[in-house]
Amino acid sequence: MRISKFLTKLFILSVLFLTACTSDDDGVAASKGNFENGILVSGEGSGAGTGSISFISDDFETVNQLIYKGVNTAELGTFLQSLAFDAQRAFIVVDNANSVTVVDRFTFESEAVITTDLITPRYMAVAADKGYVTNWGSTSDDADDFIAVIDLNSYTVESTIPVGNGPEQIIAKDGKLYVSHKGAFTTNNIISVIDLVDNSVEEITVKDNPDELFFNSNGDLVVLSQGRTLFDADFNVIGDTLGSISIINVNSLSIDTELVFAEGEHPSLMVLDNNKIYYGLSGEIYEMDENSTTLPSTPVLTAEGFLYGMEVENNNIYTLNASFSDLSTLNVYDLNSKEKVQTIPVALGASKVYFN
Repeated sequence: MRISKFLTKLFILSVLFLTACTSDDDGVAASKGNFENGILVSGEGSGAGTGSISFISDDFETVNQLIYKGVNTAELGTFLQSLAFDAQRAFIVVDNANSVTVVDRFTFESEAVITTDLITPRYMAVAADKGYVTNWGSTSDDADDFIAVIDLNSYTVESTIPVGNGPEQIIAKDGKLYVSHKGAFTTNNIISVIDLVDNSVEEITVKDNPDELFFNSNGDLVVLSQGRTLFDADFNVIGDTLGSISIINVNSLSIDTELVFAEGEHPSLMVLDNNKIYYGLSGEIYEMDENSTTLPSTPVLTAEGFLYGMEVENNNIYTLNASFSDLSTLNVYDLNSKEKVQTIPVALGASKVYFN
């Protein structure tokens, strides 16, 4: 009896010890997975290979390529356009595959692959238990574009919201969706505002080819429009439309401030960090205060190679020098010194940087 009681107590103590070590060892939270606390770089892929995702640890010491394939022994396909996240999941949008692949964002174990009722999906926003995915529809039809509404419990498309041509990036805030319309393979100049109560759609006209958008610290919607190059019937350049950064009041849906670029300048890759706006222009990166009323005249640095993606975090600028025939390169620059501090091989056709 004494031995039995002793063994029972020992077993209970061992379970309690293991439980404590698993959940909190000396105050350190247990790891959620191999891809926690690091950087995710998505690559579109090309004819040379599949779209893929690379992982780099926060200290830059660990680099893993093709992490989805490594965990699931499956390919994602081309072209991997974007990722979206909720607290536990990552949603991988692949437009040529007409798919959204759902994975645990820290282990990258696949949970579902959604392929029904998606036609050339591009970007996704998450609000509550719904995912909202921009879809170009058939690229030969300018009138069939839509937002797919995905039930994130059943992983099915439960409805669609018709929108204008070429919906691209999408963000959700306070019961509304904000969608930039770059125009797919043509052009457009609108931002759609969708009320999720009744799915009604209002449009704001901005400069041509709006793409990146976010909310600043004042609650205003900030939109980067690239402008476009004009061609004649023989594809000779005959001019340009103007690019801009538009500051939009979301209550009135009016443009409060419009910073217009010079003719022939086509900015891209706008991000916000610590109340500073960063954007790329002709391979150079510019910085401005989010409340500035003028565009900066001098870049903060010149990115190396083909600037195809950019993010700013923890006083570093992360730029992607994309290759579509081999591995791309992630370059990391210190914002204070403007010196390059890291160069890391990443996915084929690398285009997006995320922090996990």
